[in-house]
Amino acid sequence: MTVESVQPATPATTALREPPLAPGAVPVLGHGLRLARDPLAFMSGLRDHGDIVRLRLGPKTVYAVTTPALTGALALSPGFSIAGPLWESLEGLLGKEGVATANGSRHRRQRRTIQPAFRLDAIPQYGPVMEEEAHGLTERWKPGETIDCTSESFRVAVRIAARCLLRGDYMDERAERLSTDLATVFRGMYRRMVLPLGPLYRLPFPANREFDRALADLHLLVDEIVAERRASGQKPDDLLTALLEAKDDNGEPIGEQEIHDQVVAILTPGSETVASTVMWLLQVLAAHPEHAARVRTEVESVTGGRPVGFEHVRALRHTNNVVVEAMRLRPAVWILTRRAVTDAALGGYRIPAGADIVYSPYAIQRDARSYAGHLDFDPDRWLPERAGEVPKYAMSPFSVGNRKCPSDHFSMTQLSLITAAVSAKYRFEQAAGSDESTRVGITLRPQNLLLRPAPW
Repeated sequence: MTVESVQPATPATTALREPPLAPGAVPVLGHGLRLARDPLAFMSGLRDHGDIVRLRLGPKTVYAVTTPALTGALALSPGFSIAGPLWESLEGLLGKEGVATANGSRHRRQRRTIQPAFRLDAIPQYGPVMEEEAHGLTERWKPGETIDCTSESFRVAVRIAARCLLRGDYMDERAERLSTDLATVFRGMYRRMVLPLGPLYRLPFPANREFDRALADLHLLVDEIVAERRASGQKPDDLLTALLEAKDDNGEPIGEQEIHDQVVAILTPGSETVASTVMWLLQVLAAHPEHAARVRTEVESVTGGRPVGFEHVRALRHTNNVVVEAMRLRPAVWILTRRAVTDAALGGYRIPAGADIVYSPYAIQRDARSYAGHLDFDPDRWLPERAGEVPKYAMSPFSVGNRKCPSDHFSMTQLSLITAAVSAKYRFEQAAGSDESTRVGITLRPQNLLLRPAPW
């Protein structure tokens, strides 16, 4: 099934089927209560009811796509825009003028502005910073001491993004601020997505006040970064300079709001997803010491016992496969939405114009129909001789088409380098009080992962 599976609705297609309604809807809230209570299990079970099923989220009808082929067709089709419950819930953070939420000509222009910073041939210039930050983790940690993986993961993710893309003198205090604010904001945004109760979220309840405070502080943080650069008068060759000098379609400088929204999109969702993935990688290294040992052996073989660096990353095949497999089982971005631009036919079903579509990379990437040993942590499934067994679009951690994440190579490089650096020096075990269960919000992360490093 390809993008041709998506067709505009015509008189010849008006007899297309309506997708079945998923079971378990309740009055007023629909499926929102089940989605809020156990979202991962709920989304993972939808394929049993059809390739596309209807959901009720409060008063809205949402179409859930459950197969790899149809999610690929959906992502590649111009008939579906970046919109829907996820993006509406994120507007308070991302705004309406950043590359993450823009569509059409604005999105194409913004991609042209930021793409040079993420080209494959641009990544080597970030190597020294990535190396310094990855090894900084191992130097800061001490054998036997407890590591708070949440704060450490955010620290390294934020510092790499800020130092590489914004050339910022990023203090750990700011990284800690960002971590705390994002946890509150993403939790509140998820609640607003699955239970769209509108005016109730404007009432002065404690959770609403906490959400508003964290969101305001995030935007203040971004304003501080932009103001500091302007005041410095410096113009380093980085993404922030490109934004400050970018022009709109009429050749005029882009507006302050667009600059703000673009920096938000660089610093917040990117840091959140990378930090969440680093947490899961640390959990994997503790839970699967046999793979941690293989990573260490590979690093020693490739580097000859020297500190691992950027130039070694491409040769670290098992390390890279560990990263990919961790992303398969615990994708940071577990739910995505689109909106139908016009009436369309998708997989033999009619999708009306304006309808919202939702799909879950988490469910797709754990489906037994696509993966043998679907719940096993098996990095070797990504070896060349086995990777072809995975259906197309059953593993697309950075999406596909013109909405593919522009920072895919940037993110994979830092994730592999961090994994290699920490594994070369330490093995890990759970510390007292650690809770590795999944915390569900807009992204997935461990509840409170606490580890103790020990020398090999």
